[in-house]
Amino acid sequence: MSAAVGADVEALCSKCGDVWHVVVAKVGVQIVKVQCKQCGGYHRYKSPHGATKEAKMPSATRPAKEPRAPKAPVERFEKPAVAADLSRPAKTYRASEKFEVGDRVEHPSFGQGVVEISEPGKVTVFFATGRRVLVQSKEGAVGGGGLSRPKPFDHSRPPAGGKPVGET
Repeated sequence: MSAAVGADVEALCSKCGDVWHVVVAKVGVQIVKVQCKQCGGYHRYKSPHGATKEAKMPSATRPAKEPRAPKAPVERFEKPAVAADLSRPAKTYRASEKFEVGDRVEHPSFGQGVVEISEPGKVTVFFATGRRVLVQSKEGAVGGGGLSRPKPFDHSRPPAGGKPVGET
């Protein structure tokens, strides 16, 4: 059908069942979107006369389409960037533990994974469901790592080169 955009066209409305519509959008010569004159709803164009003669033909007698180029298979999951160190057993994940690159980690929610990146306080682990950044111990990190109690402040001594606080 070659009706122009804005022209009246017969189409079956999916909301109210009416057949009088206005053409809203076309791709090439094919009508793709219409607006119902009765209810005002927008929808894809559906001919009230059913499918075209070619679409009704069985697939064996239908004219052949151009063959598509074969696509490369899609991998479902990525592969870890680091190989697991199989000489050591898998460690159970605990935030208080320290992990190294290549360690195998057994996590209660994500299963078994391989440590790819180890930084002070965090570790990136590759699991079958994807990469996760987890917390790890900061022991042995540069800068001391972890939290420590601050030194107590002595209020009774005067600041260097001045009078005690509160005196004038």
